[in-house]
Amino acid sequence: MSLPIAGPETTGPAHRMREMVVRLAADEFAGRRVGSAGGRAAARWLAEQLRSVGAQVRLDEFTVTGAVKELSAPPVLIWHQEFGDTDLVHRRDFAEHLASAHLPTVRKGQLTLAGSGKERGAWVVAETLGTASLPHLFAAGAAGLLVPRGADDAGWMPKMIAGPAAGPLPVLSVRTDLHTQLAASAEGSGSWVSASVPVKSVEVNGINVHGVFREPEPGALSVLLAAHFDGVGDDAGLRHPAAADNASGVAVIVEAAQQLHHTLPPGMGLAVALLDAEEAGAHGSAHHAPQVPAGTLVINMDGAAQLHQAAAVEAGGPAHALLAALDQAGRLAGVPLRAQAMPSDNRRYAAAGLAAVGIGMGMPGYQTPAETADRVEDSTLLAAAALITTTVTILREHVKV
Repeated sequence: MSLPIAGPETTGPAHRMREMVVRLAADEFAGRRVGSAGGRAAARWLAEQLRSVGAQVRLDEFTVTGAVKELSAPPVLIWHQEFGDTDLVHRRDFAEHLASAHLPTVRKGQLTLAGSGKERGAWVVAETLGTASLPHLFAAGAAGLLVPRGADDAGWMPKMIAGPAAGPLPVLSVRTDLHTQLAASAEGSGSWVSASVPVKSVEVNGINVHGVFREPEPGALSVLLAAHFDGVGDDAGLRHPAAADNASGVAVIVEAAQQLHHTLPPGMGLAVALLDAEEAGAHGSAHHAPQVPAGTLVINMDGAAQLHQAAAVEAGGPAHALLAALDQAGRLAGVPLRAQAMPSDNRRYAAAGLAAVGIGMGMPGYQTPAETADRVEDSTLLAAAALITTTVTILREHVKV
């Protein structure tokens, strides 16, 4: 497979990381959603990559029950007005709401406002899910519910696959400006919509990919480098490459581990966890964290695509020494850091009592078709790898276990 290379480097770290980002974002892995054929194929490919750079690899399968929402077909939303019909565009104009009931067939109904008393057989336009009681609307015979949702700067409504339990009614999220127009139209009597929401919860199996480069000697320092490899998965006819979130983080972790494997002193532990099901609620790290030996220091990378002002850092667990080393490494590597919430796999490790930090360096096009490999910057990949390798080098010199 011929891979595009950004910049002049064709053999070094930037090339290796870019090659991995491009490959993970390719069509063959179909967005890498947990439990999908593309996600399983990505896990197998990553296992091969870790073996090729010297790791002892195992695959660890686990079950995710009720946390993944899956579309069996593209949802439909058609706005019928006196002057004609408008087919609204999925992920541009509207998206499935994760609290929706499963509605696989198109249902037509007149538009009405929440509280109008005309809910029977109608699609109800409400300002929020909370302002319209789903059980009340269901009992009143409403056809479904339309609520507003914003879009990103490029006009996409990012895809999500984990959310609340399904309610009794079908629900669609409509882009805020269109929702306002629908609400105005609902005040009259000449507007109808036809819609389907073929979304339901599915049980899937995830696969974590574990690579051990070196086992620690008794009492020696041990570091776990982690990143999730799963994405939200493609829609029918719509790619979600998931290059920034989190092919970029995976590439950085594998590169950093490869470099450290050749520089760390004998006896120091070094392992990698490439995790599945982060997008479904961090189930992969929740499954793995209780297996990690006490005293292991965990560095999790989630997004390393476009570093602008500073890298986001969140520390948890007994992470004082780890955070101090990361702060020093940031200065040495020229990577500014800022404290910021990083709700990713690092939190599962911290909750298990391990010292853990989560690091993020940007996710352009987050969970949309615009999250492509060409938007991942080589300079950010290199900065992220340098930050991690420098942190671990400092830890080996100053941390006593």
